Amino acid sequence: MAACGTRQAGRLPPALLFMPVNERACAERVLAVSVPGGELIGVRSGSGHPLLVLHGGPGVNDYSDWFAAELAGWDAFRYTQRGVAPSVAEGPFTVAQHVSDAIAVLDQHGVTSATVLGHSWGGYLAMQLAARAPSRVNALVLAETLGAVGDGGMAGFDAEIEARLTPETLARFAELDELKPVSKQEKDALALEAFRLGWPGYFADPAQAPRVPDTVAVSAEAHEQTTASQAEASAQGDLPGRLGGFTGPVEVLSGERSPLPRQAAETTATIFRNGQLAIVPGAGHQLWHEAPGSINAALTRIATQLP
Repeated sequence: MAACGTRQAGRLPPALLFMPVNERACAERVLAVSVPGGELIGVRSGSGHPLLVLHGGPGVNDYSDWFAAELAGWDAFRYTQRGVAPSVAEGPFTVAQHVSDAIAVLDQHGVTSATVLGHSWGGYLAMQLAARAPSRVNALVLAETLGAVGDGGMAGFDAEIEARLTPETLARFAELDELKPVSKQEKDALALEAFRLGWPGYFADPAQAPRVPDTVAVSAEAHEQTTASQAEASAQGDLPGRLGGFTGPVEVLSGERSPLPRQAAETTATIFRNGQLAIVPGAGHQLWHEAPGSINAALTRIATQLP
């Protein structure tokens, strides 16, 4: 493993808060990867088998610090996907480009093959990476992933989120739909407000949802264009067949009380030769909140199967 470098500025992951400063600097190092248009910025943390972490969204900044404790025992590469600061703001915002960006992270750190952990949209991106560059992926942990079959559960997810929200919140959503933002700043502000409004629906008990962290940033353009590219890729219907030849171990984690339909996880797990489905009791979409340790347990199961 490379020697420790300068620690990235900003809020520390909870797992690092009580770590001595010298250990903390070794645990968290700046990650900067050259890609078309600029750089991807993030954090490299821990030690062990290489782990590529792909956050959800799309079109939000990296939030892996919310579950940094789950990554213990791994050399984790975590970055904000293109479209949102501090990473490159320009597109193209396509599935193909996001896959290429992920490969660049591996290439520029000398990682031949890694385990890939993806959450939500990041799980779908992880599967596309495994399908398009199978030699670069030795295992998958798909946490509350958008599914590989059909629309991946998106229609059901959106409907359930809406069903979990209050009448006041739904009324505000209707107001947002009537607005006609012009500038990028206005569009991003509305996208962030929509994210905040829908936030409680991600949790098992929306009434007990934590507040939205102040660090969240959203790019309306990156979200809309990446979502459109993902929908186009899903409509082609070839992802399940391409993943059928993937031989590495796969853990698919589904929250028992998630807004994402259970069927999305079930059908995804059956695609893989070595796929395992785990239903996480009491958990919503953000597994680490209601079931801390569930992602780390899946990673531990994966580690026992790696060379």
